[in-house]
Amino acid sequence: MSDKNERRRAPRVIAIANQKGGVGKTTTAINLGTALAAIRQKVAIIDLDPQGNASTGLGVPPSKRTLTSYDVLVGGDPLKSALVPTVVPGLSIVPSDQLLSGVELELADDQRRSYRLKRAVDQSIAALSHDEDGLDYILIDCPPSLNVLTVNSLTAADAILVPLQCEFFALEGLSQLLRTVERVRGHLNTKLEIQGVVLTMYDGRNNLSAEVAADVREHFGDKVYRTMIPRNVRVSEAPSVGKPVLLYDLQCSGSQAYISLAKEIVQQERKRRREEQGEAA
Repeated sequence: MSDKNERRRAPRVIAIANQKGGVGKTTTAINLGTALAAIRQKVAIIDLDPQGNASTGLGVPPSKRTLTSYDVLVGGDPLKSALVPTVVPGLSIVPSDQLLSGVELELADDQRRSYRLKRAVDQSIAALSHDEDGLDYILIDCPPSLNVLTVNSLTAADAILVPLQCEFFALEGLSQLLRTVERVRGHLNTKLEIQGVVLTMYDGRNNLSAEVAADVREHFGDKVYRTMIPRNVRVSEAPSVGKPVLLYDLQCSGSQAYISLAKEIVQQERKRRREEQGEAA
């Protein structure tokens, strides 16, 4: 099958979520998106965090955020119209701004408020279905809370990717997120899957990191990616210059880890498609 035909498939929509802050959600969205683009995948990120850090980290200043995810959710603007190019070829983003923080109140009277993003994503996928440059992946950067924005993301997504920091309380908050996933699956999106768990801020010199990694793998088995994202100063520095770490320092351990993670996800997606085709046959 040709690359062109591959691109005409519906993109895989992945929500990157964890209600705990500081676990690397935005860092993962930026750098996973960049790594996927580097291996010839067409990617869009939807910045659904009012802080707009994914937008800033990909070099999109506030002056270029003419249409944002707020306009898509509240104003009904087409997702495609809000996409802007980033510093990474093959990677675009729907930027965010602080207006998103008021969405909960603005949509309070809308009984179908949880479907706002899904409607926009579905319309965008339909519009791009015959486009040779259609998307392979849509990544949604969720806020660090289980609010209407995160519920919209999970309702719109095919799957959820959970960044999990290698620290003592890593598993404590995860049960709450998984309960939310089950509720969304039961009432809003029956097809929602766990894409996987990616361990972040791993420090091989620290026994605690190894213990946490072992515990997570015991709980989630092959849902935990082999690739672990190391604690790396270059990853932390890159957003300050509006670049993903792969453009800031390709050779650093953080960049190489995100490339490895992207390859794992692409292999996972190809396997999933083969299994679907086998079931269909």
